[in-house]
Amino acid sequence: MFISRQAAHTHIPYWHLINRFNLSSDRYTSAVIIIAGVFKLNEMMKNICGICCTGLMLLMLSCSKSKVTPPVIDTSGKTPPGGNVSVYLTKARSTHDFIVSNYLTSFGGYRVNLTDNSNTAFEWYNASQLYADAAMVAAGDTTYRKYMNNTFAWLTKLVDQNDAHGGYFAAAALNGSGGSGLKYVDDNSLTGVTYLEAYDVSTGSQQAKYLQAAQACADWIMNSGLWDNTFGGGFWWNTAKPVKSTQTNGLALQLFLRLYIITGQAVYHDWALQINNWLNTKMHDQATNLYIWQIESSGTVDKYIFTYDNAIMVEADLLYAKAMNDPSYVTKAQALGNAMIKTLYDANHNVFIFNTNDIRINPCYSGWASQAMIKLYETDNNSAWLTYAKANIDQINAIMENPAVNGYYQYAGLDGAGRYANMEGVDQAWMQRVETLLSKYR
Repeated sequence: MFISRQAAHTHIPYWHLINRFNLSSDRYTSAVIIIAGVFKLNEMMKNICGICCTGLMLLMLSCSKSKVTPPVIDTSGKTPPGGNVSVYLTKARSTHDFIVSNYLTSFGGYRVNLTDNSNTAFEWYNASQLYADAAMVAAGDTTYRKYMNNTFAWLTKLVDQNDAHGGYFAAAALNGSGGSGLKYVDDNSLTGVTYLEAYDVSTGSQQAKYLQAAQACADWIMNSGLWDNTFGGGFWWNTAKPVKSTQTNGLALQLFLRLYIITGQAVYHDWALQINNWLNTKMHDQATNLYIWQIESSGTVDKYIFTYDNAIMVEADLLYAKAMNDPSYVTKAQALGNAMIKTLYDANHNVFIFNTNDIRINPCYSGWASQAMIKLYETDNNSAWLTYAKANIDQINAIMENPAVNGYYQYAGLDGAGRYANMEGVDQAWMQRVETLLSKYR
């Protein structure tokens, strides 16, 4: 999914090179998907723009376990709960309208983008859209249920039928055919997590299907052979075993914790314990109290720090606290949130940066921080978290949105410089989701 490595250590969505193939749907074959898997290894990097971010970081907060003290941030546009419809819910709906009109296909899935890869569909892009629609259903709009369930039906076409444990391929034609090649632990983990989000807002047989599908994701992960003793444990990113990363293992941890909370099955408990131990032993940087990027197969440790890696770990800590009945992990999550604000939040622009070596904005990767901040608020009722969640979303809207269409561009500098022209489906999905989550409170 999100991360890979190349000589320049660039980090753009891993399908960016594949996107340039501009494949036509009527010529799409299984071979294309194999190529996609190869290119994913060369593409999904954490970019280095050569910009030093240290001077831009917010230094007003410690990495301690104390509560945050938010900066002075404009809160105009706030809609108090119980008042009129939130401006954020309105924006989420408008973004969804843009998605349906431009990305949704007649097969029930969503195309990658509208420019250079409009005839391909990616697993994690579609899972993210299901995630966004599940948030809408949770917010009380049941009209989004049909989109959620249709995406679920489309995603099941990507399951590897030649593997006794299944597992989802990363890409396919728009109709769901042609999936082959590498399979990714992070993709399968995120898909499982989104299924459990849908489980929470479903009933009856459909709810049971979501749980079974999430368990199937976990079954493939457990039996994939991608956990081994190299570097003391941890899941490899994919079946080619190029790297072991925080986001790969953090998402797997979330999946196992959620499954343990729902089912009480010991196997999920035990996997969660060992993943959590590995992450905190091998990937946690005590100097910053944040999680580093990855360990390459060569043993090289890449210590860049990414916003969404740590947002994933905030949620994992909160889930761990609940699953293991360990309140110390709430404190741990709060400290991690503080550390994110200190190192990854740019106070001059009120936004979470992409990473410490690439000071840009991306709707998905930067927006993920708002989800983590909202989850912290829902846990401890400290409104400072909402201040950061809102400010981050507001700046993404100001810099990345095309208000004429209610869609979002992929990357830009903090002031909008160098903004990409393409609009990736995953960025639309994540903005729909985080604005829906925020709309409950603002």
